[in-house]
Amino acid sequence: MSAPFRPGERVLLLDSKRRRYLVHLTEGGEFHSHAGYVRHADIVGRPEGTVVRSTKGAEYTVLRPTLEDFVVEMPRGAQVIYPKDLAPIAMLADIGPGVRVFESGVGSGALSMTVLRWGAEIVGYELREDFANRARANVRSFLGDEALERYRVELRDSYEGIDDGPFDRVLLDLPEPWRVIPHAEEVLHPGGILVAYTPSIIQAARAREALKGRWIDARTLEVLHRGWHIDGQAVRPDHRMVAHTGFLTVARYLGSR
Repeated sequence: MSAPFRPGERVLLLDSKRRRYLVHLTEGGEFHSHAGYVRHADIVGRPEGTVVRSTKGAEYTVLRPTLEDFVVEMPRGAQVIYPKDLAPIAMLADIGPGVRVFESGVGSGALSMTVLRWGAEIVGYELREDFANRARANVRSFLGDEALERYRVELRDSYEGIDDGPFDRVLLDLPEPWRVIPHAEEVLHPGGILVAYTPSIIQAARAREALKGRWIDARTLEVLHRGWHIDGQAVRPDHRMVAHTGFLTVARYLGSR
């Protein structure tokens, strides 16, 4: 059985229409919506899967949020990379325990949390202090203080260079990744992997142009996400799907020899 909920935890409330609400439990706190309110005290001390009712009779199932839940619902400053792209990025970059990662454009910390949860350590560059603070807060909120020991974010511009190498991986989520690729060549181990996330195919094409010379196995792809409606014998694709969000460009570095 999972441990009972405690003050200070974040929980997920799931209503009858599968709408999700991320709630930070506090002493004396309340969750308010159009359907009334739920006292946090009605959740604290109870196990995961508990059903609580609001003052207007609405029912909510209380769960601990998954990383997917947290990324979609967490506080944010910058636009996040969504779960359909986060897992492929971590797989393409071959993230694992002990891998040393350089990340530029940490935003609200969605990619950082994914990489940290897979056991890597990160040095991140971010231009905006509010984004850097939000990323640290989100990492602490979901992964705890231990993860912050493997997460260092600096207010730096990666277009001007990268220090603190060498690195095993470079992950880029910024408008002009081709400007960082020459700097990545100075800090990546031979055999290291670079992954760039770009909304536009023009950006991806320019990144590919920069991935020549000492790079190999360069690829660009996008991930499409289509759900299915299944209700008894009624089975069909959902009317809506999450198609394009961004392009993933990946390549391996051969070294400077």
